[in-house]
Amino acid sequence: MKIQLSDHFSYGRLLRFVLPSIVMMIITSIYSVVDGLFVSNYVGTVPFAALNLVYPMLMGLSALGFMMGTGGSALVSKTLGQGDKAKANRYFSMIVYATLITGIVLAFLAFVFMRPLSVLLGAKGEAMIADCVLYGRINLLALPAFMLQVSFQSFLVTAEKPRLGLVLSLSAGVTNMVLDFLLVGVLRFGLTGAAWATGISQMVGGFLPFFYFLNSKNSSLLHLGKPSLDVKALVITCTNGSSELMSNLASSLVSVLYNFRLMALAGENGVAAYGVIMYVNFIFAAIFMGYAIGSAPVVGYHYGAEHHDELKNLLNKSLRLVAAAALVLTALSELLARPLTQIFVGYDPELWAFTCHGFQLYSLSFLFSGFNVFGSSFFTALNNGLVSAGISFSRTLLFQVAAVLLLPLVLGVDGIWLAITVAELLCLLVTAGCLVKLRSRYHYA
Repeated sequence: MKIQLSDHFSYGRLLRFVLPSIVMMIITSIYSVVDGLFVSNYVGTVPFAALNLVYPMLMGLSALGFMMGTGGSALVSKTLGQGDKAKANRYFSMIVYATLITGIVLAFLAFVFMRPLSVLLGAKGEAMIADCVLYGRINLLALPAFMLQVSFQSFLVTAEKPRLGLVLSLSAGVTNMVLDFLLVGVLRFGLTGAAWATGISQMVGGFLPFFYFLNSKNSSLLHLGKPSLDVKALVITCTNGSSELMSNLASSLVSVLYNFRLMALAGENGVAAYGVIMYVNFIFAAIFMGYAIGSAPVVGYHYGAEHHDELKNLLNKSLRLVAAAALVLTALSELLARPLTQIFVGYDPELWAFTCHGFQLYSLSFLFSGFNVFGSSFFTALNNGLVSAGISFSRTLLFQVAAVLLLPLVLGVDGIWLAITVAELLCLLVTAGCLVKLRSRYHYA
């Protein structure tokens, strides 16, 4: 049974619609996890630390893809809700080509300046710097494709093709895992093999949906046609998606700050432990992100169609589902902390114990983070980029930077692991305040 954006959503219908997006985000998060797993176990601690230093920068650059995808899908879904399919496709085409061009420019600039960027990120010693440059430059070759991939994650939902998005993400994820096994585990190409495995899989994930939408006979709501510049629509897209840009950029900057603090307090083991925690966190957080991506086009459509009762229905059901997921994920993360961290660093008992303890503290943040992720996405879908960005700024930058700088002064390394929980709790107050204050404007309560 096909589920359409215009439908009334029960719990079952809502979960079926967003499930492909959740799985899609989990698979996307596995890129770095699989790389880290093979590099940590087959290459060594220094290359593993180098990968962890570079990865936040790569994600920061790809943040523009998230911005264009989420912000663009909000505009496109609203336009579809207003009944103008032709205009929606013009917007879609412009946004996709703008994303591709931006990716090419960013990749070129970062490729040229990769060495000084590595030093700026905290790489110390020629061996670590060389590893950072190697891994970074290879991955930058695939940056335009990766930006397309993350933008299509939202557009495939808007096109009423979430299952196709899942299939394409599975294809990319399987490609990554197979190539990591062959290039790193079997052929022992080390960090080079891990980088190429990720790059090739990102090309699969980015270019396959690109060619799908190029086909004018595809069965979705969206098609790529001849692009035409609409500055106003592009500004609206960037404004709508500014929260996702802020979130991803801030997360990357905060990751760099975490690495600096941990390098000072715990050395390379601290950076390696944080890398492991981030890998596991990516998978758990992907559930919240996937739900937000999957539900946003539905919210945007009903907002554009002025279906106020359905907006209320979507908000209430979403908050209940997020609350249930928060409790389950927190419990699972505490119960599975030892086996999950053992997969990455079980070869070093001291590092394993250090990482496991850090993850148990860090994972308390799952109690609150889902509400903030959904809240930001909800306002993006309502085409209120300012409020959405405010939530993201508070969550990922303001509160977290303050916490990671101040808490270690009192709690030592434990303060670093608890910083995210404190930040998410404070941001939850901001999110709740915005939902209450703006309920009369958007008629969702």
